Amino acid sequence: MSAPEGPLVVGVDSSTQSTKALVVDAGTGHVVARGQAPHRLLPGPGQESDPESWWQALETALGQCGHAAGEAAAVSVGGQQHGLVTLDRAGRPVRPAMLWNDVRSAPQRDWMVEQLGGPELCAERVGSVPAPSFTATKWAWLHEHEPESAAATAAVRLPHDYLTGRLTGEGTTDRGDASGTGWWATSTQSYDEEILELLRLDSELLPRVLPPGEAAGRVGGGLPLPEGALVAGGTGDNMAAALGLGLHPGQPVLSLGTSGTVYAVSTHRPADPTGTLSGFADARGDWLPLACTLNCTLAVDRIAALLGLGREAVEGGGEVTLLPFLDGERTPHLPHSSGLLTGLRHATTGGQVLQAAYDGAVFALLRALKPVLENEPRQGSGDEAPLLLIGGGAKGTAWRDTVRRLSGRAVQVPRAEELVALGAAAQAAGLLLGEDPAAVARRWGTADGPAYEAVPRDDEALDRVAGALRDADTLLRRQ
Repeated sequence: MSAPEGPLVVGVDSSTQSTKALVVDAGTGHVVARGQAPHRLLPGPGQESDPESWWQALETALGQCGHAAGEAAAVSVGGQQHGLVTLDRAGRPVRPAMLWNDVRSAPQRDWMVEQLGGPELCAERVGSVPAPSFTATKWAWLHEHEPESAAATAAVRLPHDYLTGRLTGEGTTDRGDASGTGWWATSTQSYDEEILELLRLDSELLPRVLPPGEAAGRVGGGLPLPEGALVAGGTGDNMAAALGLGLHPGQPVLSLGTSGTVYAVSTHRPADPTGTLSGFADARGDWLPLACTLNCTLAVDRIAALLGLGREAVEGGGEVTLLPFLDGERTPHLPHSSGLLTGLRHATTGGQVLQAAYDGAVFALLRALKPVLENEPRQGSGDEAPLLLIGGGAKGTAWRDTVRRLSGRAVQVPRAEELVALGAAAQAAGLLLGEDPAAVARRWGTADGPAYEAVPRDDEALDRVAGALRDADTLLRRQ
């Protein structure tokens, strides 16, 4: 390894399935070492994981980074949003963490929204209409179904808070991740005492919300990190990815993964009563309006497998329409829906059906992107900026071509990978160097990558999918 141009920093991505650690040259953004270790997902009716396994995975991932981790001057953790971590007085988990994709709390979500006066008042107060993934609904579920666990809880944390707290011994969080709980109000940028009272949650159990740029503390001993290294506040995974791209306000992002995500940094606080947008804060001081679809690459891959085709074996033409809502859908709000296929003819080919699956998935994302971009008044619809495509799907020709054809816009695919960990590293570097972390990421060139020109928008395909969704509304909502 050549001598670094700047101090070394560590960025961590603790996701649903694994922990990744990058050691990064703060001067150039060059990744000098990396490590990764899996988490244990527990069997059962929900989606749960033992927080201790996250800590063990972090130790393993840092150990894989070798001596480079031992030279780091600062570290930051980006973590999966919305998870509920309950700790006893000794700091040990009371029970396994309920993860973001655990939606058993749907009845509690409906109760909470009703108690707060309905979707419009919720959005104005909290910034979002809480979804069953939000931490507040999980706490309400715990109180109802496991009152003994709720009573034994001495501290409530998010996944990134838990790891940051293990690093520093302090109880902190950041505004970005806090904005996804449902009990931190974006209207006041503070914990909402009335909501906490409704949920029977004492504010003393919650971490202190750090302002942007403030350190969470310093690394204690017993890790493959230097004792005393600075620990940045950390943030949620979506906020970290936005930092990792160094986004300017209004710059649109489509993330093509198992689920799909669209977002953009905004200077204007979101408050969408329809529930399409989650009105998150970002990790810097701005906002991150975001919409998420449940069915993206995994759903399209499943259609390809059913057809016995490779994922790139698409064909144009035909009249077929496919809404690939195989796991229910979050955006649009169709939690009990299934996939729907219409317009089959004798001449329809398997490749046309597969292309229709891509069209259905991308249509849902682009439909959600419109209000995301309209939330930034300085940029309007952001029509001139290329769409930044990230996630595993961004590497696929069929995904890129479908996005271009249905959006009518140019797309750009950043070469940088592990954007959550890179964003955490940029936050650590910004703290260490006294710089804006988004400016650090831009200096690193994290968004640089191949660009693909715009093509004429396929309005016929858009109308076909929109019509199928409209006409099938009753069928899709019947459950």
